[in-house]
Amino acid sequence: MLSSSSTALKRRLCFLLKLVCFVSSVLIFCEFLIYYVVILQCRWPDVKGGAHTTEKETSASVLKAIILADTHLLGEIKGHWLDKLRREWQMERSFQTALWLLQPDIVFILGDVFDEGKWSSPQAWTDDVRRFRKMFRHSVFTELVVIAGNHDIGFHYEMTTYKVNRFEKVFNFTSGKLITRKGINFVLVNSVAMEGDGCAVCRTSEAKLVALSHKLNCSQQKPNHSNKRCSDVEKLPASEPILLQHYPLYRKSDAECTGEDSAPPEEKNIPFKEKYDVLSQEASQKLLWWFQPRLILSGHTHSACEVLHAGKIPEISVPSFSWRNRNNPSFIMGSITPTDFSLQKCFLPFESRVFTIYCAAGALLVILVLAHVQLLTPPFYFAQRLISKHKAV
Repeated sequence: MLSSSSTALKRRLCFLLKLVCFVSSVLIFCEFLIYYVVILQCRWPDVKGGAHTTEKETSASVLKAIILADTHLLGEIKGHWLDKLRREWQMERSFQTALWLLQPDIVFILGDVFDEGKWSSPQAWTDDVRRFRKMFRHSVFTELVVIAGNHDIGFHYEMTTYKVNRFEKVFNFTSGKLITRKGINFVLVNSVAMEGDGCAVCRTSEAKLVALSHKLNCSQQKPNHSNKRCSDVEKLPASEPILLQHYPLYRKSDAECTGEDSAPPEEKNIPFKEKYDVLSQEASQKLLWWFQPRLILSGHTHSACEVLHAGKIPEISVPSFSWRNRNNPSFIMGSITPTDFSLQKCFLPFESRVFTIYCAAGALLVILVLAHVQLLTPPFYFAQRLISKHKAV
């Protein structure tokens, strides 16, 4: 009697252990390993070198950059704790896995880092910044550059000097700032301050952009070209700049955007509002005229789009990095040199697929439990019984 009871207890414990192992395996895969499986498939795009450039020199001169946008870390007003926990875990695992597997030189975040920066109290802001630094921690070998977005400092009518300074102090960001890495010029633009109404922040921002434009234009002139206006100007690398900003340049809508992560069909033909969805036509023309960039990278719309301005200047709208905004978040991988660039998109795990895995695992778990308590006959035993009856006949 004791022996049979002990055997039954062992079987139950063994079955329980198998269930725990099964559930743990599903959790570990869906919440940790899946990010490695997916991001491991991403490759840095090749970029052309010069005609007489060796492979070693080309590799050394290529800047590997990751570009992402619109993380929208939830705040204390609209953010439910469970939503925060889930979304921030997803973004943290994606970012940390990408850093470990891809080893970028620099990472750009194109604004709307926070969801409630425009409303945050000093205490809430401090907490948001702490969570951001934990999620997007990085080694000394990778540089992190963050651009201001409308949710960080407010739309133009909400933007104040206090909010702008608060953001600049944390992220060392100023509009009209130039970052030069490996001879490549990146221009950081506070697109919220491109309203054109002469506000204090707008005037300061535009003045910095004009001064930087003058420096870049002088640096790109040929050495034998005489220009008195450039005689005392600090020379920068003669590489055409890349603009980094939150708002896209003006376009009517997303009607011409294509790809699986472009805007949904029902949203593509909705006209964009200037100074709200995109920059105004005037501000867009100013930036194109001032800098003649070779590439523009922007965010804000949460969807992907490729636009060609003036028939030759490409703009890439980077989709949101948060699963709260998309089922299929992604980031851009860029191999950049002073004269060329190549971009490749890296998709993150589709949330619908993760949900499907959980549903399938849950259904299998229920079947196993019911079969164990003999409320459901497993197919194997059912087939075995049919064979036994057939032999008996």
